[in-house]
Amino acid sequence: MPDLSAFPITRKWPAADPSRLQLYSLPTPNGVKVSIMLEETGLPYEAHRVEFERNEQLSPEFLSLNPNNKIPAIIDPNGPGGQPMPLFESGAILLYLAEKTGQLLSHDAAERYQTIQWLMFQMGGIGPMFGPLGFFHKFAGKEYEDKRPRDRYVAESKRLLAVLEQRLEHREWIMGDSYSIADIAIFPWVRNLVGFYDAGELVGIKHFANVNRVLEAFLARPAVIRGLQIPKPS
Repeated sequence: MPDLSAFPITRKWPAADPSRLQLYSLPTPNGVKVSIMLEETGLPYEAHRVEFERNEQLSPEFLSLNPNNKIPAIIDPNGPGGQPMPLFESGAILLYLAEKTGQLLSHDAAERYQTIQWLMFQMGGIGPMFGPLGFFHKFAGKEYEDKRPRDRYVAESKRLLAVLEQRLEHREWIMGDSYSIADIAIFPWVRNLVGFYDAGELVGIKHFANVNRVLEAFLARPAVIRGLQIPKPS
């Protein structure tokens, strides 16, 4: 049985089965990337809910795993060389799990790097734009008379959706016929934009037919349906 006692986070969130991968997360767009990936690959894991309402992401135990105090983070008790592997940053975790399982990332070098390219498109573009747009549209931004900050993110979000729309023309998924970590990274953010942030009308989502088509297919996948609900409320 693997020993995870060296990781302080396991004192706050004990592992029921230390042989399983330990996930520390919330069902946010970044968080569900990893829960969906785990559900898609079938890796055995335990999910621990990090309650932001109680500032658990700022606890010494969580910071010992991720000093950047963001979810998700994992400990894989069966990491490289048979040693436990701690890891944070959702994109890095997706790559790690894809390599570990041999799933959802092509072994062909060209397709592999093109998939990573679209993963980086989400990490560097979609996430940093859709998140602030949601803030200015749904939360504190409503109080600001000056709408230029919000409109800056609206314009850039529309541009990114147009890039995605063009990419999906005549393609079933981001990489064509192959569902991949690029889809797992991107579509939780699209879902959040039009759902939780209620910004679909603001960005003209109805004009992005391919994005809507693939979003619908993504949300119909059984592993996605399960992963979107993980971790469950305490």
